[in-house]
Amino acid sequence: MSKTVKDLTAGTVGGIAQVLVGQPFDIVKVRMQTAPKGTYTGMVQCAGGILKNEGPLAFYKGTLTPLLGIGVCVSIQFGALEWCKRYFATQNAAKGLGGPGGTQLSGDQLFVAGVTAGLANGLVSGPVEHIRIRLQTQSNVNPTYTGPYDAIKKIYSSHGIAGIYKGQGVTFLREATGYGVYFLTYEKLVQWEMAKKGIKRDQISPLNAVLYGATAGYALWAVIYPIDMIKSRMQTDGFSPSTGQKYKSAVDCVRTVWRTEGVGAFTRGLGPTLIRSPFANGATFLGFEMANRLLDRL
Repeated sequence: MSKTVKDLTAGTVGGIAQVLVGQPFDIVKVRMQTAPKGTYTGMVQCAGGILKNEGPLAFYKGTLTPLLGIGVCVSIQFGALEWCKRYFATQNAAKGLGGPGGTQLSGDQLFVAGVTAGLANGLVSGPVEHIRIRLQTQSNVNPTYTGPYDAIKKIYSSHGIAGIYKGQGVTFLREATGYGVYFLTYEKLVQWEMAKKGIKRDQISPLNAVLYGATAGYALWAVIYPIDMIKSRMQTDGFSPSTGQKYKSAVDCVRTVWRTEGVGAFTRGLGPTLIRSPFANGATFLGFEMANRLLDRL
């Protein structure tokens, strides 16, 4: 099995773990981000309302799309990241930098690798998250879409590929910025432990992989949360003025939200995100690292 295939496979495992752990928190985040001001007093009231009115399975509403799509997204993330790391290692080795094999990458190299991973991921994550958010925020009474396929079919037939990729510009901004910081943080923590203990990567304990993933997740959301809120608003907005469109562009969305709801709107829903982050991101990196170790033995 080639290294690229291993990276993609291990990334898929990490992505599935991320969705299964993080989806209930994500639906609370999206509901709070996109609801009118004053709809919810906090995440507990939001979660309680979902449980009472829609039942426990509602926390996994729209899960099929991210389970398939995010698995692919995280696979692409790690595939692109590891390819970039190998490329930079080759460059370092040719220059006599980065220790044995040039694998000790600099912070700049890791950040660029993360940005590349984020942009590659964004091609898939944009439409996947768009469909998921449409399903998460629709009413149970006379829902517009019966499921992911129905949503894709209806949106494409009415608005074309541009409708499927609604909010894509702000998605690319979020992915590039966030994943540059995300992977830089994780990889630097891994480098630190390897140097401190004189061990190889596959000797790092699973618990530390979870802790480093959790830390990387917090770094990610500290940077991108306001961007993510704008993305959610854009992806739940109408497709045209006749279908209830509120925002002409991402910039117009920022201005409108700032003017009508204040700065607090840009952090609404942050609570469930901060609770979700260590579990989902810890699970992602644990899944990736453990799958990689298993595949290396095959």
